[in-house]
Amino acid sequence: MRYQKALFKLLRSPDYKPINKEAIANVLKVQANEQTNFFQSLDQLIDENRISLGKHQKIQLVDEKSRNDYLKGVIKFKQNGSGLFFPEGSTADEKPYSVAEPDSHIALHGDTVLGRIIKKKKSPVGTRLKRGVRTKNKRQESSENIPFRILKVLDRARETHIGTFADANANYGSITADDPRIIPEFIVDKATLSKQTASVESGDKVVFRIVNWSQRALQPEVELIEILGKTHEPKAEFKAILLRYNLDPNFPPSVQKEAANLPEQVADNDRLGRLDLRKDYTFTIDPEDAKDFDDALSIVPIDEERLKIAVHIADVSAYVKPKTALDIEAQNRGNSTYLVGTVIPMLPHSLSNGLCSLVEGQDRLTKSVLLEFNRSGAIEKVDFANTVIRSNKRLTYKQALAFLQEEDLDRIAQTPLPPKHQTGSIGRALNTLDPAELTQLKTSIRGLWSIASKLRAKRFEKGSLDLDMNELKIYVDKEGYADRLEKQENDISHQLIEEFMLVANEQVARLCKRERIAALYRVHDKPEEEKLAELRQVMQTYGVPCNQLSKPSEMARLLKRLKDHPQSYALKLNVLKSLKQAQYRSTPDGHYGLAKTDYTHFTSPIRRYSDLIVHRIFDRYLVSSKSKSAPSSIEINYNQSTLESIAQHLNITERNSVDAERESTKVKLLEYFEQETQISPLNHFDAIITDIKKHGLFIELVDSQAFGFVHISNLGKDHYYISSNENSIVGKRSKEVYNLGDRIKVSVLKVDRFKRQIDFKIAESDSPHLKQSKPRAQGRNFEAGSAKELNKIRKLRRSARKQ
Repeated sequence: MRYQKALFKLLRSPDYKPINKEAIANVLKVQANEQTNFFQSLDQLIDENRISLGKHQKIQLVDEKSRNDYLKGVIKFKQNGSGLFFPEGSTADEKPYSVAEPDSHIALHGDTVLGRIIKKKKSPVGTRLKRGVRTKNKRQESSENIPFRILKVLDRARETHIGTFADANANYGSITADDPRIIPEFIVDKATLSKQTASVESGDKVVFRIVNWSQRALQPEVELIEILGKTHEPKAEFKAILLRYNLDPNFPPSVQKEAANLPEQVADNDRLGRLDLRKDYTFTIDPEDAKDFDDALSIVPIDEERLKIAVHIADVSAYVKPKTALDIEAQNRGNSTYLVGTVIPMLPHSLSNGLCSLVEGQDRLTKSVLLEFNRSGAIEKVDFANTVIRSNKRLTYKQALAFLQEEDLDRIAQTPLPPKHQTGSIGRALNTLDPAELTQLKTSIRGLWSIASKLRAKRFEKGSLDLDMNELKIYVDKEGYADRLEKQENDISHQLIEEFMLVANEQVARLCKRERIAALYRVHDKPEEEKLAELRQVMQTYGVPCNQLSKPSEMARLLKRLKDHPQSYALKLNVLKSLKQAQYRSTPDGHYGLAKTDYTHFTSPIRRYSDLIVHRIFDRYLVSSKSKSAPSSIEINYNQSTLESIAQHLNITERNSVDAERESTKVKLLEYFEQETQISPLNHFDAIITDIKKHGLFIELVDSQAFGFVHISNLGKDHYYISSNENSIVGKRSKEVYNLGDRIKVSVLKVDRFKRQIDFKIAESDSPHLKQSKPRAQGRNFEAGSAKELNKIRKLRRSARKQ
């Protein structure tokens, strides 16, 4: 920098009083054609913490002694406008700094920023606190209590944002961001609207970009980029999620061309060299709304003591070759993303729903893990092969459960098909099957469960964690609106599939490790000791004993104890928070949660790129060791370095998909419960109190697992206050107590789609709706009442949407 020496001489001068950048340029007589570079150099010095921006954007020299107070990192906001600053390089164990809204400058959620610690006044001797140092009175201040001021935004987390437009006046419009953590209201100069955005109306969901914002106190000026539709309509909300998480339902022309050149059916030549298992009775078991079918099972008795069970996995690697447009796009996507009511596939539909999907009645190429079990559930022999199969029946979990629980074939046959608009394939209705095939299915499924139940019992004996937290499934109608909620219970039909997928994944991982083949593994590390210590302290508070939790067997015992605890759900959430996230890695570092030393992902190559990689690696082994296997056309060798790079990328894409899926679920839950407010009389829901605050109760609905809040003013006519231990809220006159973990009945009071909040109220005990307990449709539909009443409620919802 040409003027750097003169700049520092000026800043160190005893007569210098802070001035802004433009004034400094004038003092240093910076030429007009050099000012842009000069200002960029000043920004660089700010980034290096050599100078800083003070009040009113005035430049000052950074004192060498206080340079450590200047930090670079990421800011994350809360909905109240305050934020938390996470310094660059900080670990998960380090608590963030607090940023008050006036000190957040022009930062938005997720931005990379530069700031400084706000110095506090000195405390009296003996009580002065320093970060991370114990004082004489043994107090220790966490960094969360240390105030921090943002001085500059270094990098925006997002270039564009999504929000709802409203007309302010004839010249300007305003936008409220969808993300409730983005507090400012943005303004749009209507004179700057393009042809594409000139038709914008109040209530439209829009994409916008900030063009001018210099101070927190000023409203940010933005430009409109795109109109997505009316806010809260399914299509507009869907488009918003796609943009927010960089998801694309469409594929590039080069990918579509390659997919179009593949056959629609398995060709005769593709079957050559493969083990033909089409005569074995084979079937799939999947959710009602499954779009693709990766895995199938078959079971064949060998003799009275032994069974041959085969796990067949779609052989995507037979069609998606390395370095092709299909492969590059699949790797970029990393995995399919399952939003409510739809899927953003990793592969084009002609493969994911067609050629590769193990649909009923079609020949398909597969990779199979062939397992011989004795009747005690012990594996006596394992083999692997490239195979060709034909799925005889596509089953839903409900249908499989009927075969496991019902004896009467006629009753089993009445289990309905899934709605056609919800799934990729419905299969034949059970009531169209002849008794012989129904008997075949019943025998096969029960034979599989006889082994799966033993595998499951042994797995938990070894310390596998029972982390079953029933999932919520939201079904949509043909228009895309949330139509019904259903809790996906981890019943024995789910457990049957889970156990055989786990076995297949484990056996392939063991093979790769034994043969010293470079591969991808699914890894789950042990929890950190500090997290376990915090968990142990929480458990002790509730009188739950626990020992060395770093051992999966001890953690499994703890989870077993929690099953019958009054605060079971809340405490189980604490256990989940203490665990690390599973991830992909190129080293076989074991899976803590499953208590397995060898584990990979092999069973879902249609929707996970990791599994496709493992298939290719696996194929090389099959070709070299099996004369019957099809010739390998894979021309790539994966080394550990390459695989580690792929693993890191897949960890990122997986996290992005999980976040998008959660966002989609949240949007649909809000949509569903907003419709509930239009129904009279209001439905009542069972809920569990998950947290207690001075101003009310945080709750989770038992059936739908939706979260909400009951304000203390909506608990009843009494005056309520929080107890001294803050674990309950008590009525002053009635002495009615609401404890953590209690089950209560609530009804929807208000839904705020912008703040993403559902407010509930305690259901009135004298309501006739409460006194008459109504059965739930099909046992798991969360709209109370008969089928006739359900149809009435749905009509009310549709009517409410049109208003």
